[in-house]
Amino acid sequence: MQPIDSRRLTYQPLTPDDWPFFLQLYQDRQVMAFVADPRPLDAIRAAFDARLPTWQPGASHWLCLLMRDKESGSPVGLTGYLHHDADLAEVGFLLDPAWQGIGYAHESLRALCEFAFGSGGVRKLTATVTAGNLTSRKLLEKCGFQLEGTLRESWFLDGRWQDDWLFGLLKHEYR
Repeated sequence: MQPIDSRRLTYQPLTPDDWPFFLQLYQDRQVMAFVADPRPLDAIRAAFDARLPTWQPGASHWLCLLMRDKESGSPVGLTGYLHHDADLAEVGFLLDPAWQGIGYAHESLRALCEFAFGSGGVRKLTATVTAGNLTSRKLLEKCGFQLEGTLRESWFLDGRWQDDWLFGLLKHEYR
């Protein structure tokens, strides 16, 4: 895989050594508020293990990249995408609350888009966001993603059915 780089962050495939940080993110209520209800340890471990195999464009598992702050070397979050078709992929990202609000999510999403539309061979990126997650919505729109629709009562979260917003970005629209 061709390396991904941006001004303040490095991106590395997830390794077994990243388990403590992955677990920390998945157990953080603030991080998971719009993603999933609390999960048992074995379910989080299964999600982690599923992201460890070597990834290449078109793989059937997530490209899961650990983001690190270049200056401190500290882990910042996770980003990546999952192919739904050879040239169609869904992006996802989780950011440690300690690193939110300083532009790292925007920087990392732009770097991921550049990789996906460049050497990743992707024609379209999508994102599914739980309705009400205005922070993620604004981030996606800032990067050029367009709201394509709403899936009503699509995801059960926090004791009730939630709507999902669907976003898309075509390669030729990316600026």
